[in-house]
Order: sequence, then structure tokens, then C-alpha cells
Amino acid sequence: MGIKQLYQVISEAAPDAIKNGEIKNHFGRKVAIDASMSIYSFLIAVRSEGQVLTSETGETTSHLMGMFYRTLRMVDNGIKPLYVFDGKPPTLKSGELAKRTARKFEAQEAHEEAKEVGTAEEIEKFSRRTVRATREHNEECKRLLKLMGIPYLDAPCEAEAQCAILAKSGKVYAAASEDMDTLCFETPILLRHLTFSEQRKQPIQEIHLDRVMAGLDMTREQFIDLCILLGCDYCDTIPKVGPTTALKLIRQYKSIEGVIENLDKDKYKVPDYFPYQDARELLMNPEVVPADECDFKWDAPDTEGLVDFLVGGKGFNEDRVRSGAARLSKNQTTAQQSRLEGFFKVIPKTEEELANLKRKNEEKVAEKKKRAKLDAKAKKDSKKAPRGAN
Repeated sequence: MGIKQLYQVISEAAPDAIKNGEIKNHFGRKVAIDASMSIYSFLIAVRSEGQVLTSETGETTSHLMGMFYRTLRMVDNGIKPLYVFDGKPPTLKSGELAKRTARKFEAQEAHEEAKEVGTAEEIEKFSRRTVRATREHNEECKRLLKLMGIPYLDAPCEAEAQCAILAKSGKVYAAASEDMDTLCFETPILLRHLTFSEQRKQPIQEIHLDRVMAGLDMTREQFIDLCILLGCDYCDTIPKVGPTTALKLIRQYKSIEGVIENLDKDKYKVPDYFPYQDARELLMNPEVVPADECDFKWDAPDTEGLVDFLVGGKGFNEDRVRSGAARLSKNQTTAQQSRLEGFFKVIPKTEEELANLKRKNEEKVAEKKKRAKLDAKAKKDSKKAPRGAN
């Protein structure tokens, strides 16, 4: 799930942190990708007539179709993907997982009812809510990646935390995930929409952590406390504390302890079970494998192995699979060009540079507010104008 409405907070308070671009802009870059999130999105998106794709024997193939063709798209654009799979979930996450299971069960019942009496839109809506990535889906994707020559790692816990540590260490350029909590784990750059299909025409979103911090004017500890108040996977939120209030409270009181101490008890009720300190610890110090212990490399694809697995076992089109393998082989041998940034170690920004970032962000926010105010005035004036007036 990630952090609720964090993107909204960043886009309003630190707009300079977000940059939209094309996939080709990332040519020559190594990127660590949250595999578990990607597989789930493939199961949701890669569908036919509202249903997941299946082989002739009824086996689900949406995850494999998505993994194969979306990875090919990245490789064609010169990106070197490294997939990272989830390990065991943190104990604190068990409550969130239980809620998700209950929601899936409710959606399954609603889906069955919709098939009997509902509209096509209702059937599709509830069908998507029943989707769940299984261990078998993960294992099949790992087998596919190995045959494609694409490396993967198994994280001890949360995949996005492992992706972040690899990016922070400089082993990869960025962490790619739709989960905004990847920023809590200190990835310098978060890429979103990287595994989306080309047809969706979504720009690749690049979020820079240093600009987020400068724009919000927060330390990492304050940022994590903000994320907990917004809503994370590890504990419930304080009812009625939305994104605007959460940002205001952390800016004013600097920590959740300070917020609770000064909270209007008549207006806001802190949950009886609110393990924010444990959540903070999990976000501050996630369980990961140190980056220097992570070894991975990109290999040539096993063409015949891919044909045997995807065509013989899953009913894929042989010409397309062989064409994909040829593209992988070509890019493996020709796309060895490195970006200039790969030869230099990233140096933390100085106090002066951070101050400049903060100033530029404040100017951008002020300009955005000014435009919104002018637009609102123009809209109000247009409503006041008499009908038929020139």
C-alpha cells in the first residue's frame, strides 16, 4: 500500500522534487525494481475482456506476459533492470495483511454477486479487487527472469527497502516502485510508472529525495513521522488527521510525541493501539542485505529455454518469444554504453546547495499558489458577469 497521499503532499509542498520524463531518458542506467509490486500490477493490468490471461489449461499467464514484454520494453530503451522480490513481512504488517485478506474475501463475494446481477463495470471493478499475487506467480517470474538473463534478488523482508539500499549505495541509479514508502528507506531517486505499458502513455515519474526534504524542510526522522501520520502499512492513523493537518502538525511539533502531547483531545482521538514507535523503527532501520553483499549480473538469454517454458508450457506465440529473445541478445551485446554519471560517486549536497533547493521550491510553491488564486478570481468574475455580456 505504501504511504497514503504522500504524493499529494509532495506535489503541493515540494513540487520541484518531481520530474516527468520519457523512458528513453534512462538509457544506460541500472534500476532496482520492486518485483512483487510489479507482478501484482501485471495481474491487474494484463487482461482480456476483464479477466486475467490464461493458458489453454487454465493457468494464469498475465504475470508472465507482463514480466516478459514490460521487461523487453525497458531493455529496448537501454535500461538494465534488477528485480527484487519480497521476503517475509514484518510482524507489525500482519494487521494490514489481515485487513487486505478480509477485503479480498468481501470483494470475491461481491464479484460473484455482480456476475449474477451486476453491470460489466461492476464485474470488472470487483474482479480487480480479488487479484492476489501468489508464491507460484513469484516462482514462475523468477524462472522467466533467469531464462531472460535478467538478474533478481530475494529480499529478507520488504522489497522496496532492499531496492532503496541498492540505490543509496550507488549500485543502481534508482529504486522503481509504485509504493511511496520507498522514499522512507532513503532511495535518493524513486522511479514510478516504469513497468507500465507503453499504451498507457504515462510519463516516467522521477522523485528526488533531497528535493523532497528541502521542500518540506524536514529531517529524515520528521519525514518518517509525517508518513506514519499519513498512513503506512505498520499501524493505524489518528482519525480525522488528513494530509494537510499531518503536515502542519509535524512542522509545528517536530515529532509524533510532540503532536500527541499537543493534540486537541476533544477533536482527535489517538487509537488505543498505536505502535508508531515500532513503525518508526521499521522505516528507519529496515531489514535488508547490505549492498556490498548483493551480487548480480546480466546474462545472455536462453532462447530455447524461453520457448520451452513460454510456448510449450504457457501457450505463448513462438515467433514473438523468439523475437523477444533476439532483442535481449542484441541489447546484451550492444547496449554496453555507460552514462557519465556511472563513473562518479554521488557527493552529498552542501548546506548552501540545500538552501538553494529550499529557496527554489518555495518560489515554485508561491508561484503555484499565485496562479491558483488568479484562476479562482477569474472563475469567480466570470460567474458574476451578466449573461450576454461581451
